[in-house]
Amino acid sequence: MIRKVFSYLLLISSLSLLPYVYCSAQIVSSSGLINDAKDYDGKTVSYSGEIIGDIMIRKDYAWINVNDGKNAIGIWATKDLIKDLHYAGSYNAIGDSLEVTGIFHRSCLEHGGDLDIHAKTITKMKSGSIVLHKLNYKLLKIAGGLSCALVLVWLLRMLLLRKPWIHAASERIKRNYD
Repeated sequence: MIRKVFSYLLLISSLSLLPYVYCSAQIVSSSGLINDAKDYDGKTVSYSGEIIGDIMIRKDYAWINVNDGKNAIGIWATKDLIKDLHYAGSYNAIGDSLEVTGIFHRSCLEHGGDLDIHAKTITKMKSGSIVLHKLNYKLLKIAGGLSCALVLVWLLRMLLLRKPWIHAASERIKRNYD
């Protein structure tokens, strides 16, 4: 009796996992998508990374580039899916981290043959932020010192060129070479 109950419980628990196995998207890296593009073409995939570059609005849709640390993949999404995205990675910001689920196209006919993902869902995993850069005072001192040296050389040159004996000597040198 216990053996039957245990086997029924095992069967029920294994059947309850089937929808997750067959309905969920495959989580893939950019390298996997690029290297095995034929295998993933037309399939639902899940891809995660940081938004980089610009969020480019195109009427009711938008392009975003998502970088997983190795490569960036273009994502085509409706404006509704990107309404909560605010930061794109650049020198001055860390982009929003997100997970995109959508249809992968190794050569999208709609977008001129580009490799892209047409997003069905976008989940923001972590918000981005502004990056504050510290001023490098050592480089600032070096730049100031070089600027002062340049001004000093320029002033000395101007003073020496105004002296008549130097000007006459330079004219004699010019005549000797001509």
